[in-house]
Amino acid sequence: MDLIRVGEKRCLDLNEMEELRNDAYINSKVAKQKKKWHDQLISNKELRKGQRVLLYDSRLHIFPGKLKSRWIGPFIIHQVHLNGVVELLNSNGIDTFRVNGHRLKPFIERSSQKMRKSTSLSHKNPDQRRAQHAAILSIPFTSSEPPKRGS
Repeated sequence: MDLIRVGEKRCLDLNEMEELRNDAYINSKVAKQKKKWHDQLISNKELRKGQRVLLYDSRLHIFPGKLKSRWIGPFIIHQVHLNGVVELLNSNGIDTFRVNGHRLKPFIERSSQKMRKSTSLSHKNPDQRRAQHAAILSIPFTSSEPPKRGS
């Protein structure tokens, strides 16, 4: 009697192993499809000597700040190697350091016309700042001071 139960248990174990193997096969196919899709989205960057680029700051910061840019630079490319390594000139223009090309993106300078259109909003007085916001948005501005009582 024990042999019959052991035989049935062995058949169930073999069936379970077959199901696990089939699940692993399906998961492998799905992972390969996702990798193929991801690889299609990656574009090759054309980096050349003398080009200005930004470097992704991948260091772990304690308080990084949500709105703070994680790109530092711009740096100038000194040399591009075949294996994807790029040598950048340091800010002093003499020393170089090497980084992986995936951590770089081209630096695009703002045109001088766009720079002239931007306005400074760094007034000390909050009323001046609100007035300037209102002027930009074409909204009538009223002072933030409360109305005087008894007048």
